[in-house]
Amino acid sequence: MHGESFFFQAFVYLAAAVISVPIAKRLGLGSVLGYLIAGIVIGPDGLHLLGEGGQDVMHFAEFGVVMMLFLIGLELQPSLLWRLRGPILGMGGLQVGLTATLITAVAFLLGFPFQTSLAIGMILSLSSTAIVLQTLREKDLMKTDAGQSAFSVLLFQDIAVIPMLAILPLLAVHAVEAVKETHITHGTEGWVTTLPAWSQALVIACVIALIIIGGLYLVRPFFRTIARTRLRELFTAAALLLIIGIALLMSMVGISPALGTFLAGVVLANSEYRHELEGDIEPFKGLLLGLFFISVGASLDFTIISSNFGQIGMLVGALIVIKLLVLFILGRVFKMGWDQNMIFSFALAQGGEFAFVLVSFAVQSHVMQSSIASPLISAVVLSMALTPFLFLMNEKIIQPRFGTKEKEDETADVIDEKNPIIIAGFGNFGSIIGRLLRANDVGITVLEIDSDKVELLRKLGLQVFYGDASRHDLLLAAGGEKAKVLIVAIDDHEKVLQIVNIAQKHFPHLTIFARAYGRTPAYELLDSGVDHVYRDTLDTALKASFDALRVLGFRSHQAHRATKTFRHHDEESINVLRHLRHDQIQYINQARQRIEDLEQLLLSELQEADEHPDVGWDSASMTQNPDTD
Repeated sequence: MHGESFFFQAFVYLAAAVISVPIAKRLGLGSVLGYLIAGIVIGPDGLHLLGEGGQDVMHFAEFGVVMMLFLIGLELQPSLLWRLRGPILGMGGLQVGLTATLITAVAFLLGFPFQTSLAIGMILSLSSTAIVLQTLREKDLMKTDAGQSAFSVLLFQDIAVIPMLAILPLLAVHAVEAVKETHITHGTEGWVTTLPAWSQALVIACVIALIIIGGLYLVRPFFRTIARTRLRELFTAAALLLIIGIALLMSMVGISPALGTFLAGVVLANSEYRHELEGDIEPFKGLLLGLFFISVGASLDFTIISSNFGQIGMLVGALIVIKLLVLFILGRVFKMGWDQNMIFSFALAQGGEFAFVLVSFAVQSHVMQSSIASPLISAVVLSMALTPFLFLMNEKIIQPRFGTKEKEDETADVIDEKNPIIIAGFGNFGSIIGRLLRANDVGITVLEIDSDKVELLRKLGLQVFYGDASRHDLLLAAGGEKAKVLIVAIDDHEKVLQIVNIAQKHFPHLTIFARAYGRTPAYELLDSGVDHVYRDTLDTALKASFDALRVLGFRSHQAHRATKTFRHHDEESINVLRHLRHDQIQYINQARQRIEDLEQLLLSELQEADEHPDVGWDSASMTQNPDTD
């Protein structure tokens, strides 16, 4: 019966994820918010679908965080750590220190004992690694200044958990009220909790040392032996065995399993098996992390929240405001741009999953009472659930009204040149076009919305103007009335369409060249009347195909003709299929037919080429310049 209950709860979790996440993504809310809403709906205050078996699934789902921290550790090679040493130690250290100090001061002024206030300050200084990194990856922000800074701060926070776990038992020595309290959630009380405070700290230090030494000298030979079997499933089992074993060891001594696996990942970051481990663990991590987010939503206890609504509401508000203030000031100190600073600040303005562990440990160590811990946990969970809304508020309200306005007022450029070509966007795509045109003595006017990039490009000697090309007045100032060509080279498809519409309305004489990421954006651009649409990866993919055919023994003229035929047929297919894309059945049938036609066409050309070889195509010069007509 217990097994049936477990499987039913697992089914409920998975069904909630499969239903809610696509809806949330379609509404532009992101998968994390979809998972959280699903948890609330199926939780105790929703449809009440979670019974005792739901707790089993909840504990199982926590391995998503454990695996995520292991994978983060695997990515932390010494070179990366050295490159991020400034943000990690500077920005991360200051964030934890300042936030903990401010919250400690506020708690102390509210009448809590200093030891309890310090524990609250340390616990609330941490942010949610799981939610923040997942959201940043979804929004493709990890490589931005905000993403890299957030990652550095989160990394320092994860490391800071170690000294926090060591400090908490020491605070109990002078605790005002050392009353025995029952342990809350998210962990089991290990045998180490029966030891004196100094012994607990010593045991924890020994366990961490064991993980580091074992990772350096025992794990690699172990995986080397497993790898010799050439059985991938056995390697996957060994990877899971390592993670679960470390998690079990950490649980036995009463500290965070995620912390132990994070350390193991760091130790194995330079291992020759790092990529194999990442590939094997990633699918489990993604699924279990989703279940963890559902668990967070389901764990929102609206009974406690409603009975202490004012207290918890003030606590959540104070937590978010204090963190926003500290993070924003740090962003300015470290010279982050306005937009990036706002993303960075809103991303980390919440409590974190390590709070569950630290609060439990604080109660066990008699530093904090359950009457304080329960509202604290509710506030942390609520702040985590609000994180996607904070991102949306920044994107929809703060950035459009304040970010862009400030940048326009601060960096508005006077464009005093008129050229035949205007390029909107000067990233990887636009810069190649611009450099080639300049090298051929063609005048270009470049507009770029990223002020940091504008500053860098000017230092490199390139004439680039800051501005949003979707503004009619800016296109006019850039010479839109006299220019011949507008090249839209930015990577935001909605912005591309906006620029195209403005240009077609006010400068219909311009020939527009537009960048598209894939077929659907290409369809929309063609529908809007743009005849010159360029998909990002098409030329690169065709060049790689040409080189692959040459390596396989195809002659230059055969490979060249095959790629040109494919390009012509593919571009023709784009124009045909865009009219059918809203009728799925016709679209699939026509697409399948065109794929078959292309294969037959290429095979017939290959046979024809064999019957009438053209030796001249295989000269050394043609081999080196395959794109020469």
